[in-house]
Amino acid sequence: MASAEFDKQSPILITGSGGFVGRNLVATLQTRGYTDLMLFEKDDTPETLADYCRRAAFVVHLAGINRPKDPSEFYSGNAGLTDTMLSLLEEAGSRAPVLVTSSIQASLDNDYGKSKLQAEQAIFAHGQRTGAPVFVFRMEGVFGKWCRPNYNSVVATFCHNVAHGLPLQVRDPAYSLPLVYIDDVVACILDAMEKGEAVRDETGICRIHPVHTVTLGQLAETIQGFAKARGGKAALALGTDGLPTLEVPDLTADSFTKKLYSTYLSYLPADDFAYDLNMHCDNRGSFTEFLRTPERGQVSVNISKPGIVKGNHWHHTKNEKFLVVKGEGVIRFRQIFSDEVIEYHVSGEKLQVVDIPCGYTHNIENVGEGEMGTVMWANEAFDPAHPDTFAMQV
Repeated sequence: MASAEFDKQSPILITGSGGFVGRNLVATLQTRGYTDLMLFEKDDTPETLADYCRRAAFVVHLAGINRPKDPSEFYSGNAGLTDTMLSLLEEAGSRAPVLVTSSIQASLDNDYGKSKLQAEQAIFAHGQRTGAPVFVFRMEGVFGKWCRPNYNSVVATFCHNVAHGLPLQVRDPAYSLPLVYIDDVVACILDAMEKGEAVRDETGICRIHPVHTVTLGQLAETIQGFAKARGGKAALALGTDGLPTLEVPDLTADSFTKKLYSTYLSYLPADDFAYDLNMHCDNRGSFTEFLRTPERGQVSVNISKPGIVKGNHWHHTKNEKFLVVKGEGVIRFRQIFSDEVIEYHVSGEKLQVVDIPCGYTHNIENVGEGEMGTVMWANEAFDPAHPDTFAMQV
């Protein structure tokens, strides 16, 4: 369990705070009210590290080397820095909990993996010598916002390249990638910090959860689908006509696609946050589709000029919801085997959702002096081959 003396005013040492995981962790800690974050970077002095080690109530060791010019830097930057920090903690008589982020490559026979394994072993030995709680997180590939593209993350590179209209290199589409999302990484770190809890395997290694597995081909196809949904230059680079498909991906809670979509949007160029919609305009006003989903239907925006009546049709299975957000209108219904007309008066001054049941012919009339704006939801995306729409006057 976390120490009862540990609170949001306690000093926390974070090495590598300017890196991908570090930036996300620091931003989260700041939003949660932590006030004494001691951020150590590679350009800081050994004296600074020694001072931070003396003061720290909790240590998060994120600093490391993964793309050196010489393989020897793996050992100095990963194992060496870890040894130095642990020595300073022990010299200070500190029993502060120590958390380190490692890599699943620690089980591989390469210089990077060996250096990570050495750092892991040093952390466990420190815990045994001092009695300090230790958390060694051996992580899969991490993805999320603020990760550097064209460096050591295929997700960051794919997101950046697609968003900027650049080609992808997919050497083996069937290659399987285990991935963890940055928010899940930060959540696991917080559990260790605030609760003293972590999911450990039989060897004592801590694991991030959940782990998402995807092939390179699936990853590329999904990200390219995000670009096609927005249209524009990124979609044109993929060989489309540049018009947005408006498709919203699977946003099920905790799904990989939901996390990947958030990640993709963070790589949009600063001049490409907006994208045009295809407005269908005539002398009555306009009708514009906004969002389309395979399982949640579609959302559209309807603009009507004064005195205009739209609709006069009914559906077998398709149902809708109308929300007038500007102007004044009347929505009329008639069950197709009845002569009775039902009216609902709607206005942007009082937002009300009006359900459009199946089997009722219906229309909407702008009875105000200005334009009327209506947000319309349908339970299925419009399919011109099967429109389920039949003309009939109310």
